[in-house]
Amino acid sequence: MKNNNVERTLKIAIILTSVIFVVELAGSFASGSLSLLGDAGHMLRDVFALAVSLSAVMIAKKLPTKEKTFGYHRVEILAALLNGILLIVISGWIFAAAYIRFFTPAPIQSFTMLVVASIGLVVNVIVAFSLRGHHDLNVRSAFFHVLTDLLSSVAVVFAAIWIFFTGQTIVDPILGTLIAILVLISAFNIIRDSIHILLGFAPKDVNFEGMIKDMESVSGVDGVNNVHLWTLCSNVNILDAHVLTKEPSMTKIEKMKDEIKQRLGKYNIRHATLEFECEECRECKECSINNSKVREMKH
Repeated sequence: MKNNNVERTLKIAIILTSVIFVVELAGSFASGSLSLLGDAGHMLRDVFALAVSLSAVMIAKKLPTKEKTFGYHRVEILAALLNGILLIVISGWIFAAAYIRFFTPAPIQSFTMLVVASIGLVVNVIVAFSLRGHHDLNVRSAFFHVLTDLLSSVAVVFAAIWIFFTGQTIVDPILGTLIAILVLISAFNIIRDSIHILLGFAPKDVNFEGMIKDMESVSGVDGVNNVHLWTLCSNVNILDAHVLTKEPSMTKIEKMKDEIKQRLGKYNIRHATLEFECEECRECKECSINNSKVREMKH
């Protein structure tokens, strides 16, 4: 699918989700429902997830400059980190309010809660349907965020119906606490992944040993060492490595380089700096020894 269509889809999804976040936030205060507030927290998470996906698509179109050689790719990671912190604050707020509600139940406007939750559910369905079937990695990630929140919306609708017919408001703080726990888990995952990227650690979804074997299986490659692998942002991995070869022909070396980069594509490595050497340097030997020790410790 073309980038313009992806951008348009994501922008519409962000607008719809943002509007429902505000509606649910206002509805939670109007109805007195904590579970609705928790669902609003889920909506806020979706807004950030969609915004991160959109920024990744838009940034990918921008050319780097001499001052910003990698552009603004890390902006989405900083935004995700702030999102995680904000979600923790929201979760804490819900936990505190739920604790009070357990001992001093408050009246809930179940009809208002039902109407607002139903609107949120419908919008979640619309957004999920609009994102369904896209092949873009970021759009697929946002789709699964929205899809999981459908369950939260369904639960809130059920709670509103239950309160409307039974008057048992205790179900609201219980459900609110459960949703807050899910939001908190999501927040910790977002913060953990953001810090993992900001510290320059290797991407978790890349099989490091398998990647090295793929590189070394290229004809003419005698070994790969001094490998540094890290993540720039959610969809861009970067590799720096030394490639040992006895091949004297620059033409063949260029073909080897192209073959290696082609194989690295399946690991989502968008930038690869490969330094070809005919003799292994002392530093690389020490690095290889250390890497071997690490592999032995893992086994």
